[in-house]
Amino acid sequence: MDLFQPNTDHHLPLAERMRPRKLSEFVGQTHLTAEGSPIAQWLERQQIPSIILWGPPGVGKTTLARLIGEHLQVPFFTLSAISAGVKEVREVLEKARRAPGSLLFIDEIHRFNKAQQDALLGAVEQGLIKLIGATTENPSFEVISALLSRCQVYTLQPLSEEVLLGLLEKALRTDQYLQQYTIELAETEALLQLSGGDARKLLNLLEMVVLALAPAEPIQISNAAVQQIAQQRSSRYDKNGEQHYDIISAFIKSIRGSDPNAAIYWLARMIDGGEDPKFIARRLLISASEDIGNANPTALVLATNCFQAVTMIGYPEAEIVLAQTTTYLAASPKSNESYKAIKQARQLVRQTGDLPVPLHLRNAPTKLMKQEGYSKGYEYSHEYPKRFSPQEYMPETLKNTKLFEPGESPMEAEMRRFLQERWQEKYGY
Repeated sequence: MDLFQPNTDHHLPLAERMRPRKLSEFVGQTHLTAEGSPIAQWLERQQIPSIILWGPPGVGKTTLARLIGEHLQVPFFTLSAISAGVKEVREVLEKARRAPGSLLFIDEIHRFNKAQQDALLGAVEQGLIKLIGATTENPSFEVISALLSRCQVYTLQPLSEEVLLGLLEKALRTDQYLQQYTIELAETEALLQLSGGDARKLLNLLEMVVLALAPAEPIQISNAAVQQIAQQRSSRYDKNGEQHYDIISAFIKSIRGSDPNAAIYWLARMIDGGEDPKFIARRLLISASEDIGNANPTALVLATNCFQAVTMIGYPEAEIVLAQTTTYLAASPKSNESYKAIKQARQLVRQTGDLPVPLHLRNAPTKLMKQEGYSKGYEYSHEYPKRFSPQEYMPETLKNTKLFEPGESPMEAEMRRFLQERWQEKYGY
């Protein structure tokens, strides 16, 4: 069967039947595909660099890769990092040698180990293939630097509610199998909530509900019906499927909520499901900084050591280290003030642009720079009482701008006292 021909086989999941067959049908990700956007410009030139598509599940990574291949009308090879090894990679590369300009799409590329990625590197360097990788993981963590440096990384965003509702309506309006029923979409909140922005999950959940309610006429889809039918599914953890992000979300929110009992339960669910211990440890690292921060700086140290430990020892012993870190973070005081500060600061940067660095703060390694006033008037803090000088450190137009506010934990109270002694008049600590 041609990969890009419309498929009406009702044995396939609804999400597969609804997969766009041409670029004009692709919805969402307009920052990448709209006129003038990066990918649109490449396709206008009938070429594409090697790229990595990074984003959450069900937002169009695989579909976009396939549509790029269809648009360029070049040989298109696919590999799944879950099942392919070095042997399969080399076999595909050998086929590509006989078909210049080929595209190789690798789904879940973050699951390729170093040897598998090394096997790709030469072909990408030589231009033998153009690589399109799809990943739900930060590629800077999981893709070797040599390969990453030869690829453009494009980030796909979660789909908006408007886009998801449009997909539901289109499925009911155009899918031949669903059209045999009279379906009333009375409520959509549960469908949207349970799918979590994942279009594939949304469409397959819609079909599951329809099949569960059939042959009732009309089939009325309500929040209550969706919740009831969804809860009847198996609770088995699937590290490659829908529950992956739901359970890690519950895990992190339990830590944030200072509930070690719930956190350790969700940890056990992931361990029993065979989740990658490094994936869990990375989330603990993020939580230690985002949710605990300066309320207990030791949390970040422990989380960093946890990541190093599980990387070295793996399962089964890694579960002990993960459990220790999980309970420690859950039982730690919480603060997200640093997280809020950097978000606010980045927003300020976007609003104000590249403001000049004040002259007295600039580096002056050359005579000319000194003549231009670089570093002139800078007050070296260590030469002043309490090793502090109340000089201006912000750009001129941002004088007195306050971005960081310590929280209420004992550790942050000490930070506040330190800042009050120095900046009370300027920043109001």
